[in-house]
Amino acid sequence: MASRLTTYILLALLLVFQGQLWIGRGSVFHVRELERKFAAQEHKNAEAKKQNERLLADIRDLKDGMGLIEDRARHELGMIKPNEIFVQYAK
Repeated sequence: MASRLTTYILLALLLVFQGQLWIGRGSVFHVRELERKFAAQEHKNAEAKKQNERLLADIRDLKDGMGLIEDRARHELGMIKPNEIFVQYAK
């Protein structure tokens, strides 16, 4: 009688633990989903880090000299210096 009760208790515990393994919060599927989300977030973080580094380089250039400002003004705004001749050619 006692061995049968022990068997049923152990079987019930096994079923509970297997249920947690496959269905519960820490299940295999849940962990895989979290790993996928983690990898996606790491990719986004790496892209944001690259963008931040580019922006910091632009800030350093803007603080250090007028070269970047002049270059941007020439390309984006069409700036021409006094006594300078604008020549445009088509390929």
